[in-house]
Amino acid sequence: MENELIDLKEFNMSDEELFSHFDINQYESEKITAPRYSYWKSVFRVFFKKKINVFLLALLGFLVIFTYIYPLFSGYDEFEHVMTQGAKHLTPSEAMKTFGYNIHWILGSGDVGQSTFDALWNGAKISVTLAFICAAINMTIGVIIGAIWGFSKKVDMIMTEVYNILGNVPYVLLISVIVMIMSASFWSMVFALTVTGWLAIAYFIRTQVVIIRDREYNLASRCLGTSIFKIALRNILPFMTSVIVTLLATEIPSYISYEVFLSYIGMGLADMSLGKLIYAAESAMVTPGRQIEFWAPVAISAIIAVVLYVVGQNLGDASDPRTHM
Repeated sequence: MENELIDLKEFNMSDEELFSHFDINQYESEKITAPRYSYWKSVFRVFFKKKINVFLLALLGFLVIFTYIYPLFSGYDEFEHVMTQGAKHLTPSEAMKTFGYNIHWILGSGDVGQSTFDALWNGAKISVTLAFICAAINMTIGVIIGAIWGFSKKVDMIMTEVYNILGNVPYVLLISVIVMIMSASFWSMVFALTVTGWLAIAYFIRTQVVIIRDREYNLASRCLGTSIFKIALRNILPFMTSVIVTLLATEIPSYISYEVFLSYIGMGLADMSLGKLIYAAESAMVTPGRQIEFWAPVAISAIIAVVLYVVGQNLGDASDPRTHM
């Protein structure tokens, strides 16, 4: 069908009425009509979409309050009732009748008349603080060294040999030897858990980095003269956010488990941590009326470890950009 010419005079309109000038704005033409994307906003949107995560965060907040805030106001003194007649190994009902109806005695009293409830949260404070400090040190060192390890072939040759030597030494055995040589203090335990604890993390990160180090944008950065350290820090590590968060989710509960296990076998902290409380109340496990002294710290250590692990795992899943669609 041939195009027909239209005579504009038949509209009886002037040129100004028929045509108008349109200004081209180069900045407006560059605007994207799609909504803005915020990585962390999308992470939390996906994370809070699951109702179980809201419940777990509320439970974690409750645990944090009793772990760090409650001991500040409890006025806990382990030997406050050591000389009080009939104050030792009381059941919750007996302790409340003896010392009054308050929160301090809802779990009864221990072997020296101390409040089991107050001792529990003071021990949790020590164990959780130890876990957070060790996780922060090991993750920081492990992630940075692992990124450089995976990107630099010279570092890879050296670190692989170091890993082959130290990585085959049983971790628990190494910690036990260090604790036996040094005093069983808080910082000696931190040193024992971090002296080689970062090595396994670094090796895991190195494996992930090897997968993505030869991609085009990394090769381009190297051709432009960017240092390996900057490439690892700016090009690679942000890409691995979800992997790092997931790894952190397994690290924090593991240090709580190590501390509890070492204290239970008599090689842990000198302070009354959760592990030390379990170790001290070992005989109460089979003594009628005293079982709560043993099972209370066991339950709290298990709940804290499980909640931290599940929250971390779910946050790691939400950190994966593929879940933001």
